[in-house]
Amino acid sequence: MKLSIVATLYRSVPFLEEFCRRASATAQQAFGDDYEIVLVNDGSPDNSLQLALELQEGDKHLQVVDLSRNFGHHAAIVAGLSNSRGECVFLIDCDLEEQPEWLPMFLDKMQQNGADVVFGVQQERVSSPLSNLLGEIFWSALNIMSSFSIPHNPMTCRLMKRGYVDSLLSVEDRVLYLAGVFAWTGYNQTSIPLKKIPRHKAHKSTYSLSRKLLQVADSFASFSVAPLSLIFFTGLVVWVGSVLYALLLLAKKMIQPDMVLSGFTSIMLSFWFLGGTIILFLGILGLYVAKIFQEVKRRPLYIVRNLYRGDRHE
Repeated sequence: MKLSIVATLYRSVPFLEEFCRRASATAQQAFGDDYEIVLVNDGSPDNSLQLALELQEGDKHLQVVDLSRNFGHHAAIVAGLSNSRGECVFLIDCDLEEQPEWLPMFLDKMQQNGADVVFGVQQERVSSPLSNLLGEIFWSALNIMSSFSIPHNPMTCRLMKRGYVDSLLSVEDRVLYLAGVFAWTGYNQTSIPLKKIPRHKAHKSTYSLSRKLLQVADSFASFSVAPLSLIFFTGLVVWVGSVLYALLLLAKKMIQPDMVLSGFTSIMLSFWFLGGTIILFLGILGLYVAKIFQEVKRRPLYIVRNLYRGDRHE
């Protein structure tokens, strides 16, 4: 099989039918009839699975992977890649912010550059100014702390050769941050600047603030030990500073024996500063311990409840 188009389903009923129609038309134009569309139901609370199965009855190219519950977007992507069979795999969100019609452009870029991966990056972010600023700070901080370069503002959509996909799937992280894993896997990768079509106001993002914060924490814990080094050096600076300050007070006392050392405010400020610093650092250490805990359990990243290939139920 020449092409697999992989997309995940979560509250996807409003745009799933149009996505499948446009993805099928684009795939047929580029690869003829030798393609498949792999849809992964990530425990969607709406009727996304039922609609996907209804669409499958009229299109043998649709393959539906039904996960046993919601395992998260990144785990669902891995499930889709694992069940894809194409020599090339086009990963894309099905909410139509990313366009299925981009496939020929990705394919041309891959052939021109001899690339193993072509991925989209946001030409300009479509969120609020505050969200855009925080996003830029996040990507800059992540790259400063990471031992390898992770592209800023990557999009989900990417065209990948089978060799790269197989290497990607060999990564067995249980705390998975795909933007980092995509870059860490290596190979010859090139990007295309693209502009997303903003989601209609009626279709809000399923990524809540809490999920975004958890993803930020996972990204730093997965691809950087810099926070641990920061803890050591900060502790060293605080310790050296306290020793120097103690020596300064001792010297003043020796020069001015009658000097009275007092200051409730400064003592309380020092207490809260050191107490807050200790709690913060314990939290950072706890983040890494939690990651170790999740990794050593070796639970599967996802569980497939049913696999539907064409008209055949497995």
